[in-house]
Amino acid sequence: MIKHPSFRVEPWALHETELQLELLAQSESLFALSNGHIGLRGNLDEGEPHGLPGTYLNGFHELRPLPYAESQHGAPESSQTIVNVTNAKLIRLLVDDEPFDVRYGELRVHDRVLDFRAGTLTRTAEWTSPAGRTVRVVSKRFVSLTHRAIIGISYQLEPLDGPANIVVQSELVANEQLPLLTDDPRTAGAIESALVSEEHQSRGAAAVLIHRTRRSGLRIAAAMDHIIHGTPKMGIASEVSPDSARVVVTDVLAPGQQLRLFKLVAYGWSLERSLPAMRDQVAAALAAAGQTGWEGLLADQQKYLEDFWARADVEIGGDSELQQAVRFALFHVLQAGARAERRAIPAKGLTGSGYDGHSFWDTETFVLPVLTNTVPTAAADCLKWRHSTIATALKRARELGLSGAAFPWRTIQGEECSGYWPAGIAAFHINADIADAVIRYVGATGEEAFERDFGLEILVETARLWRSLGHHDLQGRFRIDGVTGPDEYSAVADNNIYTNLMAARNLRGAADGCQRHQDKARELSVTPEEMADWRAAADRMFIPYDQRLRVHPQAESFTEHEMWDFAATGPDRYPLMLHFPYFDLYRKQVVKQADLVLAMQLCCSAFTSEQKARNFDYYERITVRDSSLSACTQAVMAAEVGHLRLALDYAAEAALMDLQDLEHNTRDGLHIASLAGTWIALVNGFGGMRDNGGVLSFAPRLPDGLASLAFSIVRRKVCLRVEMSAKTASYRLRPGQGPLEIIHYEEQLTLNGESPVVRAIPESQERDEPSQPPGRAPRAHSPGRTRL
Repeated sequence: MIKHPSFRVEPWALHETELQLELLAQSESLFALSNGHIGLRGNLDEGEPHGLPGTYLNGFHELRPLPYAESQHGAPESSQTIVNVTNAKLIRLLVDDEPFDVRYGELRVHDRVLDFRAGTLTRTAEWTSPAGRTVRVVSKRFVSLTHRAIIGISYQLEPLDGPANIVVQSELVANEQLPLLTDDPRTAGAIESALVSEEHQSRGAAAVLIHRTRRSGLRIAAAMDHIIHGTPKMGIASEVSPDSARVVVTDVLAPGQQLRLFKLVAYGWSLERSLPAMRDQVAAALAAAGQTGWEGLLADQQKYLEDFWARADVEIGGDSELQQAVRFALFHVLQAGARAERRAIPAKGLTGSGYDGHSFWDTETFVLPVLTNTVPTAAADCLKWRHSTIATALKRARELGLSGAAFPWRTIQGEECSGYWPAGIAAFHINADIADAVIRYVGATGEEAFERDFGLEILVETARLWRSLGHHDLQGRFRIDGVTGPDEYSAVADNNIYTNLMAARNLRGAADGCQRHQDKARELSVTPEEMADWRAAADRMFIPYDQRLRVHPQAESFTEHEMWDFAATGPDRYPLMLHFPYFDLYRKQVVKQADLVLAMQLCCSAFTSEQKARNFDYYERITVRDSSLSACTQAVMAAEVGHLRLALDYAAEAALMDLQDLEHNTRDGLHIASLAGTWIALVNGFGGMRDNGGVLSFAPRLPDGLASLAFSIVRRKVCLRVEMSAKTASYRLRPGQGPLEIIHYEEQLTLNGESPVVRAIPESQERDEPSQPPGRAPRAHSPGRTRL
């Protein structure tokens, strides 16, 4: 959709200059604001028209039953669904009794700017009512990154061609009517009227609504207050009912006169706090925000983002479209986790209700690598949330007849919410993904206290899970049978290589951690014999290999399956999961998303360079990318094995996944993992960054069309800046920092805070590109395009 001429390519903003009603739902996701605790879809101020109304609080959910045709042991009985909470974005306007509605009258000017450096969404509209009166409306909203519970909205209007009677209604509305469901399983299950009123009151320009969910028993409070400037004739009144509160401002304005309204809103939710405590909580948050003031809140927001961009920005020379896309991606990844603070990071962040607001393995495998290297405190908070659910994971493992902890495939607060065993519960790799995120975080930060207090228990209990899930066969190999890897078109397979390699890392990581923290290990009842058993399982892990084809099968015997008939599969039959039964997919060679290829990226030392090249070529021919998680991984490995042009196409696909609505479901929320994958494709792909036992190595290489690439990495409290051109790479630390050991193409370098270290980039030999299934090749990306 960003290809539409109404969207401009700008380096630090998403800028829309014309309202397209048919793209409204998608633009609401793109223009969403969040801080990881509160999420606001980019709905119009007046509320209608809309594609999907949305205001979300991280973790706030309702329960709904999971029906089964037949009962099955171990299947969860209920699921959790994110709730569209009390909407405080609404500010309705009437001009001479005509409601401001862009579907009527004439919208003469429409301009929206999502500013990545200011953290604000600004809208300017000039509208002529059906009766002929023209007004200008300028609104600005933000979700505070420094005041976690606060959102702010400014609303300014003036008549342009004559006097006008103005009525502004600033509202809180609960239990909004939502659009009907679709048949796409990636959308959310709608729950009507999820909130039951407990208290509603208003006074002057302030109001509060308190509700509770019917089944999950969660309580939410939303409070608003206003500062309003108008003419001496201005009037202010308020009214309240169980599901709505309204502050009404009336005035008569002549051209040149303005009505200005500043609205602050505080949200809070809890399972345990009493109603009075929740009322006091939001009142206190409003008081603190009011003390800071509107300008102070905006200044704090900008300062927070200045600090973020100083250590997280990725600069691309020669491709303005990709430059905008990577900053859009990083901005939304930050929003998803900045102030989540021991809550999950959902697959859609807080930009929409897709996937019911659930968190998956996406978080640890794609999002946390970005946060670990840019905002490590946010990564730590997410892992601490996982740790807080470990009692539930231990119980879940017992239900499945296993030892250790079995973390859920999809969840909001820790319980398993997947009712489908083959492509959900059987995907045990999520446990190794979580453990890997712990290992990576500790390696990047060196935080021994985090490892001791939070990480080690995760490593130990997931290692125990793997030891009980797998077994040594008659040849002494350690096998993990009957599991599902990242590729959801292959299920309940034996010895999925990704799963086995990640499990081996998990087992070794647990043993190493226990060696470092022996007192904590004893608290967890870990014995030297158990540690030795973990190491033995890791060392004997079975990694299948097809000698005939000289490639690694994704799982044991996978390369012996029948090939999918790609030639007979038309473009209108994708994604395959919506047009073919899973039974047919599971027994054919067709890959939904990178699986073996992801193993080569994350466990790079387990494969030779020749094996990586042959494996990549083989799996390119059968990977259809029906998942947004695939492109970034294929970009990384394409770059490593010498397909730089293809790598750029895949990197662009990850970056533009939502900006161009490539999966046709951006309406339900952004693909946060794909956005994070943009950073992965650029830094791990073209930057060639790998973490080798705690030492960063780089093998930079640029495709034709990109003039330069620069990025920063936060590593053990130092900030490493990497700058690449086609022929050289420069590495430097900030003044006073260091030393830091890194590797450039097998050459060990020692960096300090003095002059940069510059090294040549060897010439890369471009290899012949492999083919993809018919119609499934990535779109060719043309660097350098600028649309104004």
